[in-house]
Amino acid sequence: MMQNAVLSIAGENGIYVIKASGRATFECAGPLRDLAKKLETEDFSKVDVDLSECQGMDSTFMGILAMLGLRSRKLGAEMNIVNANELNKSLLYGLGLKKLFNYTQGEVLMPENGNASASASSGKLDLESAKTVLDAHKTLMDVDDSNKKKFEAVVDMVQKDIDRLNKDEDR
Repeated sequence: MMQNAVLSIAGENGIYVIKASGRATFECAGPLRDLAKKLETEDFSKVDVDLSECQGMDSTFMGILAMLGLRSRKLGAEMNIVNANELNKSLLYGLGLKKLFNYTQGEVLMPENGNASASASSGKLDLESAKTVLDAHKTLMDVDDSNKKKFEAVVDMVQKDIDRLNKDEDR
């Protein structure tokens, strides 16, 4: 069994580096979503995503990458997927994300400052995780029309989970 990813995120001077080691899934996507939300209102010049040690990704993780890719495109910032193996490229291409990123090979240096590491959570879908899954899949549906059929059911199911979790919190 593949281990869930350890995610490292660092940034300084408008340059961000994300490194995923292991299998990148919704369980470690929270900090990536936090970065995507933060960068919605912040200018930056470059994001490098190092996948040299990434053993695969789920649609949630790729959807959050797509959020970053769309924001980068809007700002005219550079967004690089670095050292992706054939599996990871085919996963990204399969969701229509080829057009959002530059695909490169090479060494990626982590900035010294702002290093945030995140490991996978328990796997239980809490409210924040559910919101991450929902945002990711809605983004994938926006990026490529062929993803609508693939993820409509996921979005409906997760929205129901969020509604249920919100009701539970209100009790």
